[in-house]
Amino acid sequence: MPAMPEVASILERPQRWDAPFSPDMTEVDVDRLLTIAPFRQMAADKFPKRTPLRDILANDTRILSFRQGEIIMRQGDYGTSAYLILSGAARVIQKPGLPASLLGRKEPVKKGVFQTLAQLWSARRPPESYPRSLWGGSKGVGTRQTENQDARVFLQDVPRVLNEHRTDLMRDGEFFGEIAALSRMPRTSTIYAEGEGTIQLLEIRWQGLRDLMKYDDALKQHIDKIYRERALNSYLNAHTLFRHLTEDQRHQVASQIEFATYGEYDWSGDYKRLAQTGTVQPEKEPIIVQQGDYPNGVVLLRAGFGRVGQKFGAGERTLNYIGAGVAFGLQEIAHNWRNPSAPVNMQYTLRAIGYTHLLVVPTRVMEQIVLPSLPAQELPAAVEPVVAPTDNLAEDFPALEQRDKISAETLEFLTSNRFFNGTASMVIDLERCTRCDDCVRACAATHDNNPRFLRHGPASGRLMVANACMHCADPVCMIGCPTGAIHRESFAGQVVINPLTCVACKACFNNCPYGAIRMVDIRDESGQFVLDQDLKPLSKATKCDLCVENRGGPACERACPHGALARINLNNLDALAKWLNR
Repeated sequence: MPAMPEVASILERPQRWDAPFSPDMTEVDVDRLLTIAPFRQMAADKFPKRTPLRDILANDTRILSFRQGEIIMRQGDYGTSAYLILSGAARVIQKPGLPASLLGRKEPVKKGVFQTLAQLWSARRPPESYPRSLWGGSKGVGTRQTENQDARVFLQDVPRVLNEHRTDLMRDGEFFGEIAALSRMPRTSTIYAEGEGTIQLLEIRWQGLRDLMKYDDALKQHIDKIYRERALNSYLNAHTLFRHLTEDQRHQVASQIEFATYGEYDWSGDYKRLAQTGTVQPEKEPIIVQQGDYPNGVVLLRAGFGRVGQKFGAGERTLNYIGAGVAFGLQEIAHNWRNPSAPVNMQYTLRAIGYTHLLVVPTRVMEQIVLPSLPAQELPAAVEPVVAPTDNLAEDFPALEQRDKISAETLEFLTSNRFFNGTASMVIDLERCTRCDDCVRACAATHDNNPRFLRHGPASGRLMVANACMHCADPVCMIGCPTGAIHRESFAGQVVINPLTCVACKACFNNCPYGAIRMVDIRDESGQFVLDQDLKPLSKATKCDLCVENRGGPACERACPHGALARINLNNLDALAKWLNR
């Protein structure tokens, strides 16, 4: 009798709500939410059967309680959820906000010249050791555990905060955090719990917030209104394209701008999974603008990145990648405005890489308000339609104004590995590098015998991007840190970790798509491992801090005797091309 063929295991296809936001949400909780605004005004029949309103509330929300002084949200953090106050009150601290020490962060300091020099001959400490004098915590702030063992930072002297900072009070029914959650921008304010009792909040993760807005016009209009009032006008004020407009004109533009998002919000997790299987494919990236389309508006990248491509044979080749602040389609719209008898269509394709949040200024608004306000010398050059691709990227895509050529192979290498995200990536010229390891020794000397990077990484030709923190423009490692330990040293500066408030939750370690963060067991001054109450080694997250405390910049770059190593913003192709062709 022939053997029975082996049958593959049959598994159910994973569903969106296999992992609810909180396993503690009950039917009673959902019933309660449906009796309060804004959910009681929502029409349940507008939601599809696969995504009903009740299931969104049950699976994409959770109810949290905060005690007086506990920080709910920190200015500068990256968050993925919004909040609704169910009961109690919260205070918003207005700018300039709280000092770093009250947010679980390190105060930015610079070592003096003599301290820097002393690092070269001082006695070496045991690896990953910290003096016990540093474990006292920060004055004015404490850390406490919740019933679920989550770590929270709380203010120890709320009256002093009220005396020294301007605050606004928020009460039941108020929404906050929705703009940063949907656009993946840093939180703009610090908010903490007010009152003697507890404040109860409903936290809505971005997936649920997205669907509630999609199927309920009232909530979408509410959030759009807040976005236009709080964020959009200040963004237009700062953008060079709109600086010549009057205040009234800026309001007219803001009222007609359209919002859009493309790609996967959790792009880092998907990217790591796809990279491991070798299936990262540009053609799978969502198209924002297709080459040959009529230019409907100027696309302003608010957050995230886009890939600029052009048809090449049966496929498409990458010309560039662009980040936040760049205007796409301006050249074509300006050309058509000046040459109505010879209009052109879009010359290039724009795809979303990862998660991209953008604003679209309609063509009509550009032609009637924005372009007439620009001085003639600031208008982009006329479009010369490209009939066939050439080998000169500057000719193919004049807006790039690249001084030196970067090969298509290098561009594909940078985009497929998502290196465009790095503002201070460690690049190594393999033709100049002699593997002397002076860079690693300099890093160790600067960080008390603890090198913060590995001198290897993905390579293409002579270019290697080393396994070191790139201090990303979109630092997904900062999402979900419960204590604010991982943060920017300044709003647009280096990403650093405060070991005093790191609780080894591994959120940053798991989120980093580049493997640049490590978890290490720490020691005391004598070299003995530090143990917790369960006699298990205490761990901390560690990574390159770009020598933020040292004057003179990164020690690794200064120590290379052959000029083979540099820290470069890989969103600046001019800088990379100049360094490669020096």
